Amino acid sequence: MIQTNIPLAERVRPQTLSEFVGQQHLVGKTGILRKLIEADQLVSLIFWGPPGSGKTTLAHIIAKRTRSHFVSYSAVSTGVADIKKVICEAKERLKVYDQRTILFLDEIHRFNKAQQAVFLPYVEEGSVVLIATTTENPSFEVIGPLLSRSKVLVLDPLHSQQLKKIGERGLRELKIEIDPIALDFLIKSSNGDARIVLNTLEIAHKISPRARKLTLRLIEEALQKKTLLYDKKGEEHYNTISAFIKSMRASDVDAALYYLARMVEAGEDPLFIARRMVIFASEDIGMAQPTALVVANEVFRACDTIGYPECTINLAHGVVYLAQAPKDRSAYNGLRAAQADVKNQGNLPIPLNLRNAPTNLMKDLNYGKGYEMYPDKSKSLLPNKLKRKKYYYPKKK
Repeated sequence: MIQTNIPLAERVRPQTLSEFVGQQHLVGKTGILRKLIEADQLVSLIFWGPPGSGKTTLAHIIAKRTRSHFVSYSAVSTGVADIKKVICEAKERLKVYDQRTILFLDEIHRFNKAQQAVFLPYVEEGSVVLIATTTENPSFEVIGPLLSRSKVLVLDPLHSQQLKKIGERGLRELKIEIDPIALDFLIKSSNGDARIVLNTLEIAHKISPRARKLTLRLIEEALQKKTLLYDKKGEEHYNTISAFIKSMRASDVDAALYYLARMVEAGEDPLFIARRMVIFASEDIGMAQPTALVVANEVFRACDTIGYPECTINLAHGVVYLAQAPKDRSAYNGLRAAQADVKNQGNLPIPLNLRNAPTNLMKDLNYGKGYEMYPDKSKSLLPNKLKRKKYYYPKKK
């Protein structure tokens, strides 16, 4: 067992851009961050991305590559007095040693507007280079003047292959192996967060220091999370979404929330769940409460904008609303009945009075003749063969 007090995530932290995993749009050969570093034209930056996507690591790499003095703080535990002291030292360092200072501030969204405003004059004059991170949208969480003086760089969630590569780096450091099933479960459970992958490997190793190979049981124990039988392409996937829809249809809120939780805990794509809710809003609620479609669409938009884990709250909100809403399948049933006639009857002739008549010939052939903008409701506008047909039967109140 490796004897050290330094966390695994810190021990395997990349030291160069070539070692860095992911974010190729920023650090690749044509990436903007690589270009800024290589040209020694570093500006104040705001890294916006999900947890464990590499924001802090990039800041450390920048500090080493540019040979700048690096000072790190977290907005959770830092006050304005600390910041002002660092800035004062940075100005002196620049004057005496001609060395720039990179002030790294983690979770800048935790600072209020007044605290953020402290940076403005010093960022503008170049006394410090500010590198800040946030998991929240900077447009809402960072003051406009600071945004205009900084470059916002967006980091993407790490995908499974990138997380696997990072996990394998951690395993080499620990000098152990892992069952492929256990590694796959760990990656799926990490929600794209590399830190969770590395911390879990380290905890699992500490739980069983003599184990040469980490098992699924050890990973579950380290994560405090059990595997769920849920194959996204298999039967359990379809069983769960079916139970979810049928529970909402039956207005069983508790069951609907339970099956939602099953899917969330198994790592189901939130947009897949939200799409089914949009369909449900029109198919099963329909005319009984048309605003259900508005709610479902907003839930989908929220999931697309926010992502896991916070969007689970939006999903729960929508599920409760849809499950409690009155149900009316009349519009859905009417469409299906009309589709059946289209398939069975083919392209029946459109009544002449409903046809467009852009030419004289068409007018001579009685296209559009007798058309009434607001006809008597007793007069059917269906093709002659279907004159007595009725598709829409409103639900009786």
